[in-house]
Amino acid sequence: MIEAALIQQCADPGLKPAIVEKFIQRVGSQNPLTVTIRSGNRVVLVPKPATPDEAMTLIRQHVGRNTVRVGITQYPAGLGVVEAGELKPDIIDACENIRMGTALFARVYRIVTKWYGNAVEEAFDDAIIAWQTGYFEGTAVFRADDPGDVPFDMPTSENPPSEENPNQDEAVAEGAVGQPNERVGQEDPNEAGIRVDLSGIGAGRP
Repeated sequence: MIEAALIQQCADPGLKPAIVEKFIQRVGSQNPLTVTIRSGNRVVLVPKPATPDEAMTLIRQHVGRNTVRVGITQYPAGLGVVEAGELKPDIIDACENIRMGTALFARVYRIVTKWYGNAVEEAFDDAIIAWQTGYFEGTAVFRADDPGDVPFDMPTSENPPSEENPNQDEAVAEGAVGQPNERVGQEDPNEAGIRVDLSGIGAGRP
């Protein structure tokens, strides 16, 4: 388990600690050096990095060519990056990764909750799927505007934490597209050439 003190110190203040804990349980990793690489629906097997330098080398090798998720929150490493050299080691720092990841998830959660019209349990589940795939109702959630002050709260029922590793979670999420939740799009907003402006990816692959 991620220490409560770390969540309290680093997580986005717009999310209650209980939501952050459940978010990390569902899609995250206990290891800040975890790097998940995916090409389409296929998980790319890579050596597990043992040091921050190894993790950053691995990330830079794949960002822009494959989907790269990083750290405790499995943050999308390619988001806002035009070229691999722009990536900073902060992305694998435990506190910074939690800060960035929870801030982005809070926006995704608000987007989904606004679609439902109010805070419902399904909104959290769909926000988790949107985090894994990058899409909700055809919208690239990582690029969409923040809807602002949309109230949401902890789901009322307890969902069991994932027993699988982050790589398996990603593969399962992608494989489920179009089955239990057909609203989620199939393209990944993080796939783009390293020197391609990622700002237009919400409309599809450049």
